[in-house]
Amino acid sequence: MLRRLTPVLLTLVVVVLGITALSARPDDGATRPNADYVVLVGAAGLRWDDVDPENTPTLWRMAEQGAIGSLSVRSAHRPTCPVDGWLTLGAGNFAAWPGTRPSGGCPATAVTVERPDGIGANLPDQASAVVHNQEQLSWGATPGALAESVRCSVAVGPGAAVAAARPFGRVDRYAPTLPEDPAELLGSCVLSIVDVGTVDDEDPAVRAAQARQADARLARVLAARPPRSLVLVAGVSDTDSPARLHVAVADGPGWEGGWLTSPSTARSGYLQLIDLAPTVLAVLDKPMPERVFLGRPAVTVDDRPDDLRAAIEAPADADREAAAQRRVAGWFFTLLAAAQLALAVAVLPLLRRARRLAGPHGPEPVSPRIVAVVELMLIAAALAVPAALLADAVPWWRGDHAGLWYASVTALLIVGGTAAVRFTPGHERTLGPLGAVAGLATLVVGVDVLTGSRLQLNGVVGYSALEGGRYAGLGTVGLGVFIAGALLCGGWLAQRFRKGWRPIVMVTVGGLAVVIVGSPYLGADSIGAIALTAGVSVAAAICSGGWLTVSRLAWATMAALAVTVGFALVDLGRPADERGSLGRFLAAVGDGTGGLTVHRSSSSNIQTLVNSPLTVLALAGAALVWLALLQPWGGLMRLFGIYPAIRAAMAGTGVAVGLGGLLGGSALDVAGAAAALVVPMAALAALRVLDHSTDRTVPDSGRPGGETGAVPPGGPDSSSRGGAAGDGADGGRPAADGPAGDGAAADGAGDPGEAGEPVGPDGQDSAGTEAPDRPRPAGTARGALVPAQPTPATSEIPAG
Repeated sequence: MLRRLTPVLLTLVVVVLGITALSARPDDGATRPNADYVVLVGAAGLRWDDVDPENTPTLWRMAEQGAIGSLSVRSAHRPTCPVDGWLTLGAGNFAAWPGTRPSGGCPATAVTVERPDGIGANLPDQASAVVHNQEQLSWGATPGALAESVRCSVAVGPGAAVAAARPFGRVDRYAPTLPEDPAELLGSCVLSIVDVGTVDDEDPAVRAAQARQADARLARVLAARPPRSLVLVAGVSDTDSPARLHVAVADGPGWEGGWLTSPSTARSGYLQLIDLAPTVLAVLDKPMPERVFLGRPAVTVDDRPDDLRAAIEAPADADREAAAQRRVAGWFFTLLAAAQLALAVAVLPLLRRARRLAGPHGPEPVSPRIVAVVELMLIAAALAVPAALLADAVPWWRGDHAGLWYASVTALLIVGGTAAVRFTPGHERTLGPLGAVAGLATLVVGVDVLTGSRLQLNGVVGYSALEGGRYAGLGTVGLGVFIAGALLCGGWLAQRFRKGWRPIVMVTVGGLAVVIVGSPYLGADSIGAIALTAGVSVAAAICSGGWLTVSRLAWATMAALAVTVGFALVDLGRPADERGSLGRFLAAVGDGTGGLTVHRSSSSNIQTLVNSPLTVLALAGAALVWLALLQPWGGLMRLFGIYPAIRAAMAGTGVAVGLGGLLGGSALDVAGAAAALVVPMAALAALRVLDHSTDRTVPDSGRPGGETGAVPPGGPDSSSRGGAAGDGADGGRPAADGPAGDGAAADGAGDPGEAGEPVGPDGQDSAGTEAPDRPRPAGTARGALVPAQPTPATSEIPAG
């Protein structure tokens, strides 16, 4: 009865852990005071390295008094040119100005501003911009949504007119330039948007003059600001490729000091351009338009340094790191894909010759030194991504030749990690390197997530704030590595327990991983947590042996669906501005706009599939597994038969990374990151299993439950090359986990150990059990057969 209830109980545990992880919401302690007026001052291209007390004294004093942050100016066009930035500001959503522009640059775009009455203005192209964003782009933006949400708005300058124009093109109050005394103009409406110029020159002296001119205009705005007003200063756009982070400052009652942030980024000191429109309405206590804004109102958090120069250095340094990350990430993943492809080609002949034959004929075995070198290379390849993540703890981007510094630091960390795995106790055992590498990878990513994901933000193998996709939690690459590492750790650990305990071990390890991935405090990835729940359920269902039957697949599917439905209900019950991605999607489905989300996700999947180097890693890893490792000579089927928990972990990893990439819009990126870890370790373990495929145990006196092979005084771990038997649960005693052969273990398999293969009289494999971790009995040569015994030794290991 208990055995039949086990799948039900394990499913309930996974579901409870998943929903608990996803439903908890952190209290960030943020504040958002109200004001009677809002003045939004925009300067296209303004960055934090343009701000200093001598050249921009007004902005410097404003930053000392107010809250500051780094502004990501992502729009529907890459890069975000000034006209796109102003249009996105007024839409509260990712928007783009219609028209054909060369990719990678921002040519001057003339915007026609008509003044029919001398009071307001009219943009005749606004209607075409609305149609373009509604029908041609996938974000469903409505240009002019901000102006339409207030009774009256003021625009100063052509850029501000684009942001303040209503959807039909009307600007309520307009001035082409800032008056000498703008007090009356700024006090005529609750919302004023001011264009103080563009900072875009590459010459440092000219750029400084542009910033100084914008600062002088800002001084006139601050001198004429209405009472009880909030003044927001924003570098509203890029001016060329590549994208950069820009200035964001808020000054007003209740906005003294602290970092500007937003729920859309969940990262202190970061907010998006699309957050400014909802911030304006929240401060003015105006209702948000339905189904229009993607941004969330900005808030302040109080952990900013007291010294402004030190505070400004943080966003400026983040901008430099993000710019360097863009240059380095491309060649890193390209080199990683090339290295893993070359290593896969090098492993193929070793797999063909790794299996020793019992007879006098057969290919010469590969030199042990060559095998040892290839094993170290496989370990290094598997540790490349965790080492690259850890390299961002060193500020490599601050010096000249940033790429060279990054490569040097990463190489040193790979060497150090490989050495640590090589000299870890138990390295000689078949699963020794796999367990050590999986543990290191999980530890690196897990500790980073537990400490705020600082290494992933703007990291080479993390995510860039310039892209605007994610600012906190687990990124795509980190998710793939963490899923693979956590499930392999669970499989390695479960294999060391008796068969009945393995599902419990797998659920325990996997459940903790689900909490780390899905918790808003930590990984903040609801889709990843749902995908990992499915993977853990699959792994727990087959980790004790047997195939993935219909009933087991049903329980795994039910667990994933239960977590999804449970979290969806919890998320939908929250206020609209507090919902996660799943809750927002379901709300969009309910009001008929869910198709835009599906379209964006499918488009993202296609673009990522075509352009990402991780696609090559995923496809190359799948090809190596299918065409080589899973072949009769590849060793992986034998490994799965001997170690069903490892088979379960790899199957669960495949399910989780496949779902995570598909649902998250990252195609094969999650799978590619996981393959960079899993495939080298699978190849190494297959090599070791094949190397011991003809090893046999020497039966003892035959007492029930006794050891099945003679062990010399040195113990079972005294062999020069370890094997699978030492990975058993009881000091390396071999036991049959399933039927002998190169297939997967059958249901009802025994406790951990290695099973032998049937052998015919031709000297191929005869029945018996492997003990490759043990030294061979005295007088037997390498590959020699031990005479068959009349009574086979039992495969059961007594408790205790």
